[in-house]
Amino acid sequence: MTESTPWRMGEFLRIAILFLWGKPSGASTREIMEAIARSTQLTNEETSPVPGTAGFYHYELATRSAMTALEKAGWLARDKNHWLLTEEGQLACRDFRHAAEFYVESQRIYENWRLNRPSIYLTLEYAREKAWEQIRWYLQHLTHYEFRFLVRDLLLAMGYYLDWVAPPGKNRGHVDMIAVPDPLRVDPQHLMVQVRSSSQVVTAEGLEALVSDTRAGTMVLCVSSGGFTQKAAEFASAQAPGNVVLLDLEQFVDLWIEYYDNLTPDARQRFPLESIHFLSLTE
Repeated sequence: MTESTPWRMGEFLRIAILFLWGKPSGASTREIMEAIARSTQLTNEETSPVPGTAGFYHYELATRSAMTALEKAGWLARDKNHWLLTEEGQLACRDFRHAAEFYVESQRIYENWRLNRPSIYLTLEYAREKAWEQIRWYLQHLTHYEFRFLVRDLLLAMGYYLDWVAPPGKNRGHVDMIAVPDPLRVDPQHLMVQVRSSSQVVTAEGLEALVSDTRAGTMVLCVSSGGFTQKAAEFASAQAPGNVVLLDLEQFVDLWIEYYDNLTPDARQRFPLESIHFLSLTE
């Protein structure tokens, strides 16, 4: 790629970091790539596929590689395909008075990383990102009733027993199900569960309404496929330890994988996952 000079690589990274700077909660890889495509005129070569890289365009390959290098340097943080600009990254960016200095430093970090990484690493990263995009799309397109079924399946696999489940199609109020930790209901601690299946994030006001609708001291679990606002997370943290638990889509999937062997065959059929093995790469 002839345009992959320190200046051009730095240009991609500058756009990515400015985009993340305005998003404290982070952004996905795809959103960052779209921001780059909107913010600079890409050449035909930059938008052409790279042979042997499972679908990368040249500009994507350059940016993904450089962002991974900045992750290793501590400037960026990533959870699956979700990126955040760290405080260290913000401080590092402020240290560069001129854009050219940032370009050279980011390229130096990238080159040091690239020389020590096998090319198969990018294929693995791409596979992880595509797998997560597929899983997220599948779960976010389930109906509320279908997603609630998965939450029920997970709770049972984790060892909970269901004391009550709201009938489908009824006005459920704030609570979708009540779970207990033992079959004889000897333990007085009940888990009041609310399931949010829309792409809309749960706000602090929504959590306050849920908590106010339950008895004092009752544990509350809110599962949201759309995630939670920062204020909602702060509200949950301000409650007594363990009284309000938030579960976003990534955490739900992580628990589903962790307890996959405990799921019933019907549960696995509703949300089936399959392991694929790659060559292990030494960090």
